[in-house]
Amino acid sequence: MNNEMESQDPLLLDHEYDGIRELDNKLPRWWVWLFNLCIVFAVIYMVYYHGLHKGALMIDQYKAEMAAGTELKAKVMGEFEKGMASLQPSKDPLVLTNGLLTFVKLCAPCHRADGGGLVGPNLCDDYWIHGSNFVDNITTIWNGVPAKGMVTWKTSLRPTQVYEVASFIYTLRGTNPKNPKPPENLAPVKTGPSEFE
Repeated sequence: MNNEMESQDPLLLDHEYDGIRELDNKLPRWWVWLFNLCIVFAVIYMVYYHGLHKGALMIDQYKAEMAAGTELKAKVMGEFEKGMASLQPSKDPLVLTNGLLTFVKLCAPCHRADGGGLVGPNLCDDYWIHGSNFVDNITTIWNGVPAKGMVTWKTSLRPTQVYEVASFIYTLRGTNPKNPKPPENLAPVKTGPSEFE
């Protein structure tokens, strides 16, 4: 008797899977109206936003903001490059701590955390390849040494971060790390730790 009632029930469909029969329930009226209103709203919004709207679209706003950001970045980088020649290493503990954190995160894989050198050169000795003074160090970090695999950090670090790292590296001079990498520049260069003291 149950099977007869089920077969006469207009809500039950012929579709059956694994003993479960599909129902053909009607959706609640409020849901159908809400669904239709959403479609109408979407059509009106599309016509207004892409046809009648006089202001800039989001993509245009994004492009304008990116252009302004690129211009500002170029300006800040230009000012930093002009002022590099007059920079001196910082003695501020906060600057040195920030430099240490950046160094450990980005530089230590090539130079070791103690600056003794791995793939990159030893930063603790007096044999500097790309110049020994503080400005040379900043320039090397800023422009990188792509021919030797060193990243051009100006594309990913802010000028303040480059300054912090260079200031921290300056404190490594004259330290004695365990098993340092041998000198790559055979002529020792006066690194001037007295300038930092």
